[in-house]
Amino acid sequence: MPELPEVETVRLGLQPVLEHAIIAKAEIRRENLRFAFPDRLAQRLEGREVIGLGRRAKYLLADLDDGMVLVMHLGMSGSFRVVSAEDQHLIAEEHFHLQRGKLPKHDHVVLHLKSGAAILYNDPRRFGFFDLIERVSLAEHPYFAKLGVEPVGNSLSADYLAEKFASKKTPLKSALLDQHIIAGLGNIYVCEALFRSGLDPRRAAGTLVTKAGKASAKLTLLTDEIRATIAEAIAAGGSTLRDHTRTDGSLGYFQHRFKVYDREGEPCPNETCSGVIERITQSGRSSFFCPKCQK
Repeated sequence: MPELPEVETVRLGLQPVLEHAIIAKAEIRRENLRFAFPDRLAQRLEGREVIGLGRRAKYLLADLDDGMVLVMHLGMSGSFRVVSAEDQHLIAEEHFHLQRGKLPKHDHVVLHLKSGAAILYNDPRRFGFFDLIERVSLAEHPYFAKLGVEPVGNSLSADYLAEKFASKKTPLKSALLDQHIIAGLGNIYVCEALFRSGLDPRRAAGTLVTKAGKASAKLTLLTDEIRATIAEAIAAGGSTLRDHTRTDGSLGYFQHRFKVYDREGEPCPNETCSGVIERITQSGRSSFFCPKCQK
């Protein structure tokens, strides 16, 4: 599943084209994806101006000029592509999609903009979804009501994590993947941040909090590394492991910077360490780490 950096990369790619654009026509080419589309979605989008394009966790949020928000989730294999006005005639031509590794039968939503450009949503496995929610009630909606802070920006701090981790016996990695604590932080980037911080994913989260309830130096370092890892991944266009592509069809490159993720059996990249990267399963997910230098 695309993680936060991949979703933010998509947002950044769509923003110059979609923000402040008017949706001239919307095509909804099937009845449902993971969930049914909202009633009359195409008619409700047509003529609307997108006044802002944001993101919350792994959700893309297009604010419309009528007070509604178009909520979009990529699911497992969803991707957006921008087609310029000059290339509009190619949308229905198979070679256009095959060159980009996308079959036209999986283009389930097409937004035709007044500018002449179009935005195509392609989703072979159909685990993504679209919804329309009033902006005034967005924060209380079940999608968002219990989400934790973002791993970018100033809300994520060592003091915040100290409060959440105090007395927790939960493995550190599991605590970091808890979306009620940090929203949008996923498996790949947790593995990388823990390695960069020298922390074992099996370690109890509460051991990073002092007896006085304060953040330890190691928790402060971990907080900094989470933010740095996410920022670097966004700058690299995310990680392309299976289905993620950017809105121009190009790939993300952060996977080439992985230190431990998917590197089972390889030497630890720390020059002063003679350890070997191991893989274990935690809560049904693979954890990659060096047992020698991550404590």
